[in-house]
Amino acid sequence: MPLERTFSIIKPDAVERNKIGEITAMLEAAGLRIVASKRILLNHDKAAEFYAVHSDKPFFKSLCDFMCSGPIVVQVLEGDNAVQRNRDVMGATNPEEASEGTIRKEFALSLEKNSVHGSDSLKNAEIEISHFFTQEDIIS
Repeated sequence: MPLERTFSIIKPDAVERNKIGEITAMLEAAGLRIVASKRILLNHDKAAEFYAVHSDKPFFKSLCDFMCSGPIVVQVLEGDNAVQRNRDVMGATNPEEASEGTIRKEFALSLEKNSVHGSDSLKNAEIEISHFFTQEDIIS
């Protein structure tokens, strides 16, 4: 199976609680390699652009506000079946429904403050990666 790349965000709730290393360790233990990573602070325009797909949903404003509330870590992950592998290790969006041993079960505070984001398809991974990284930023 060819290597895939996917996109990941460690959200403000996890960064604030200093969970970056523990989450990164779980991603690596799942066979994902971090090939680009940076800590940034989103502004509202960038958050609204990134989450535009949700702009008609009632949680859009609170999601953007939350994502701008503190630093985040954006990452490009690489590995066999990376998109699905990342989604498996993240766990269900709702931490109450997440399986034991997943990032969201371990670290999420709520449905909104669920510690991580990950691409849901290869196409979206490409789009999301391009929001934050150039090809020169990614080192396999």
